[in-house]
Amino acid sequence: MNTTEVQTENRMRVVLADDAVLLREGVRSLLEDEGISVVASVGDGGELLRAVAELRPTLAIVDVRMPPTHTTEGLEAALAIKRRFPDIGVLVLSQYVLREYATELLSTESVGVGYLLKNRVTDIDRFLESVQRIAEGGTVIDPDVVRQLLTTSERQNTLSTLTPRESEVLEAMAEGLSNRGIGERLFVSVSSVEKAISSIFDKLGLQAGETTSRRVAAVLAYLNRERGER
Repeated sequence: MNTTEVQTENRMRVVLADDAVLLREGVRSLLEDEGISVVASVGDGGELLRAVAELRPTLAIVDVRMPPTHTTEGLEAALAIKRRFPDIGVLVLSQYVLREYATELLSTESVGVGYLLKNRVTDIDRFLESVQRIAEGGTVIDPDVVRQLLTTSERQNTLSTLTPRESEVLEAMAEGLSNRGIGERLFVSVSSVEKAISSIFDKLGLQAGETTSRRVAAVLAYLNRERGER
């Protein structure tokens, strides 16, 4: 296999699903400019599932609301992808902060999932960073979703045991930042971040699982609590 073939084989392969053609083509152009291969671009959930089953991409980027009802078709397709192909990353894009959508997607306990607001696409560097992180098996949640969860969850007895600093650390964890990245954001040492994370795990009673790291489990603790209160 020559160098060109190796590079092609190792390129990230993405399926895009959004009924808004302008947004879909804009994201396609953005990804391809970064050397990411967009292997299919579709407009509804059915086409998305067929494309994923046939092409087995690295990542599917999916709008929550698509035809015919423009309610949860995209989300349902995203969940179906994670059930059938757990190794394929899924990034859901939404126009608004809809906590229940993030809850349902992330509660699949799969690796490689994300939920972002569509306006994050305009922050190109952070969007591309999120795409890469999810494709590598990480979890990314939109900061605005996390802030809403934190604000509501602070009223719950168990979750309110977190200190303000621990809540900040958890928010950054949910965004997918590494310990070093969290330290840089909060202007604290990596050892201080590690200490805060350890305390979060202890307070939430989280144990490492086979398919979900404790970092993801800490975020899921918020999301699942929110769903349980509905």
